Amino acid sequence: MHEENKAAANGCGKIRSGAQNGAALLALMEKTGYSMVQQNGQRKFGGPPPGWEGPPPPRGCEVFVGKIPRDMYEDELVPVFERAGKIYELRLMMEFSGKFIGVCVSLDNCRLFIGAIPKDKKKEEILNEMKKVTEGVVDVIVYPNATDKTKNRGFAFVEYESHRAAAMARRRLIPGTFQPWGHTIQVDWADPEKVVDEETMQRVKVLYVRNLMISTTEDKIKAEFNKFKPGVVERVKKLRDYAFVHFFHREDAVAAMSVMNGKCIDGASIEVTLAKPVNKESSWKQHFNGQISPSSENLLGFPNKEDGTQKSLGKPASLSVRLNGQHSPGPPEVERSTYPIFPGIKLTPISMYSLKLSHFSSAVMHLDYFCHKNSWAPPEYSLYSTTSQDGKILLVYKVLISSIADDSQSYFMPEKLCTTVEDAKELAAQFTLLHL
Repeated sequence: MHEENKAAANGCGKIRSGAQNGAALLALMEKTGYSMVQQNGQRKFGGPPPGWEGPPPPRGCEVFVGKIPRDMYEDELVPVFERAGKIYELRLMMEFSGKFIGVCVSLDNCRLFIGAIPKDKKKEEILNEMKKVTEGVVDVIVYPNATDKTKNRGFAFVEYESHRAAAMARRRLIPGTFQPWGHTIQVDWADPEKVVDEETMQRVKVLYVRNLMISTTEDKIKAEFNKFKPGVVERVKKLRDYAFVHFFHREDAVAAMSVMNGKCIDGASIEVTLAKPVNKESSWKQHFNGQISPSSENLLGFPNKEDGTQKSLGKPASLSVRLNGQHSPGPPEVERSTYPIFPGIKLTPISMYSLKLSHFSSAVMHLDYFCHKNSWAPPEYSLYSTTSQDGKILLVYKVLISSIADDSQSYFMPEKLCTTVEDAKELAAQFTLLHL
């Protein structure tokens, strides 16, 4: 059977020659008045469209469409997407083939994470270095070291004027191709900032205070924020070098933010912003697109949907469940290989929170990471025991999760007991992640 007939028989459309493709695209441009250019490995249709007046659409107006069949081009795509509204710009990169497409809101991320930066470099030095090799740099965000404010923490965030500028910079800064100050740096997309609706932010009466000294106490912070208006601070919760300052009234929180931002406490220049509330309904399941494995729930002893009974926990080895959104049992896909440390190899100190979830193989580490990312207090584990009928000591952990920003607390404890402390803690962490 000829390829054309095969395609028709499979319902996959017809195969077109290069000349036919060119003619179809020319006809589309003549019909719509849009221009089309090849640029940086992608074909851009429009941007702006004919007759467009004013600035480009703001962030949040773009969607990403994946799994587009390789034999589908703009003349077929444009009519489909125009059903939703007027197209400002379409950038086509054929990466996948298949029957179904996936559509989600484009993050339009404009910020890169740069790791393994020499700790003695100042903001201005990092900014100048980034401007030398990348275009569209708007700002560099550098956090002082928690114990030595004259040094940075070994990483920075670089803000670009557009997502495209950030993407081009990420490609330019691939490790091995660019070594600022003779160092091999780490480059990746920064985690998108949490977006909180304006109505919710209008009710916030908690301030987030950053760049504190480790030695600064909660009492000292409360006293400093009470100076501009005595008695307005309800309480202070401090963790390491940052804190949350709770006020009785929102207007006092806003006024204190304006007065205290940039002030010195114990020799450190602090940064003060409104704290972003954490919605616990934006749970661990949603964090991984709601794809917690059914097999994971069964291992944890949840009711079976078919008969209402509970499945046993099984052997301790079965405790490892997939918490990364996959639909098959087994441990997370983490490379567990070891590599030799050769003489002279350079090791760079980093924070575990600068890593990605894929670097953690246990639920205990996942939970700690998740709490940190949401500005919650670290999980607190309380161990309990009982004795089985045959005299074995059985263990279970209760986990406390506290949201520092809104002072809420939640307790989690699985309904299964374990014979070892390690298994009990892992099970408690898994249970907590599934119920946050």
